[in-house]
Amino acid sequence: MTTADQPWPVCCATRVRQAGKTAILLIALISFAGAAAQAQTFTVLHTFRGGVDGASPASGVTMDRSGRLYGTTQYGGSIYLGSVYQLTRKGSGWVNNPIYGFNGNATNDGAYPLSGLTVGPDGSFYGTTREGGGGCAQSNHGCGTVYRLRPSAAACKTALCPWTETVIYRFLGGSDGANPQYANVVFDAAGNLYGTTSSGGASGFGTVYELTPSNGGWTESVLYSFAGGSDGSQPWGGAIFDKAGNLYGTTYEGGGGCNGFGCGTVFELTPSGSGWTESLLYSFQGGSDGGNSFAGLVADQSGNLYGATAFGGSGGGGAVFELSPSNGSWTFTVLYGLDGEEGPNCSLIIDAAGNLYGTASQDGGSPGVAFRLSLGGSGWIYTALHNFSTGYDGGIPLGSPLLDASGNLYGTAYDYGADAAGTVWEITP
Repeated sequence: MTTADQPWPVCCATRVRQAGKTAILLIALISFAGAAAQAQTFTVLHTFRGGVDGASPASGVTMDRSGRLYGTTQYGGSIYLGSVYQLTRKGSGWVNNPIYGFNGNATNDGAYPLSGLTVGPDGSFYGTTREGGGGCAQSNHGCGTVYRLRPSAAACKTALCPWTETVIYRFLGGSDGANPQYANVVFDAAGNLYGTTSSGGASGFGTVYELTPSNGGWTESVLYSFAGGSDGSQPWGGAIFDKAGNLYGTTYEGGGGCNGFGCGTVFELTPSGSGWTESLLYSFQGGSDGGNSFAGLVADQSGNLYGATAFGGSGGGGAVFELSPSNGSWTFTVLYGLDGEEGPNCSLIIDAAGNLYGTASQDGGSPGVAFRLSLGGSGWIYTALHNFSTGYDGGIPLGSPLLDASGNLYGTAYDYGADAAGTVWEITP
């Protein structure tokens, strides 16, 4: 298995793996040039108005090679079922172009996208919607979709330039899975697509799935169905590859910790000739180690895994942790306990120097924070890059941040802002 030459964060954007690098770095390592960002200036790039431009971005942003930003909003759009937007720098500001509005079951194209966008091997954007699709017996709202989005083939002659969406899979809500959440999809070198669903599967507790292109269509295969016990339940985050082709991820519940109720797990899926085998790497206990992870994983160049939980930890606001491989087993270490009421909802990112960046939706008395963790002589040092205020800056950041080559950090806030529909922001060093 191989990797992309320029990786992207899991929960806000991932990029297809290409030959010549370690596969796990595709989603895990933001190896941009330059030192880690030092927070100096916070700027709101766009305030969502709650209409066609979108509302409530649950994911982070993706940046193309021209510096344009792309993302999704859970609400807003043409009929308030979610949107995909593009932000283009113009002079000293940014211009929002809504490139797609979801129509739900009216056209079976999907509804309520929570995940970010992945750049596929064909240059198109790929993503998922939590509902819609029209293929779900359990819900009139649909059980979600996997979609492809690309610019229109015809030249744009209007101020708004909508893109063309194609649904490549509609979840039926049975053994195939249902309701993908924050999980971004990822591609392997052969062009196969992988993702997770939070429910459905053989036991109803979620799946890890693969979509294989064939004869102009896509065929779904379920790699693993969670049973809801010690193996885990409800994977909300995405999965990442290592160089051997193994997949890693987290589950929100299950695992047997928390007095048997299950506070989630970290798992590994290993391919074999007859399918995939799941191994439990860690079961959260809900104490200082944290519990209930929405976020997926990232990794460094040595194959160490990093993640975060939404709850638990020494400060009650989740824990940032590391899992290190050693002689066929894994060592779990808590790096930092976050304060507040709810920790990261999407994956951390890591820069070339090994600094970790993330967002937490509620941090003590503020509605969220963008933070950095740096390894110092006596341990990991926490720095709040920006504390949100429920004002014009926005609040409740859910998505992963994005770091560019100049050390600028980009992200979204799900709520608040001037029109109470969220913001896209930048922190410059």
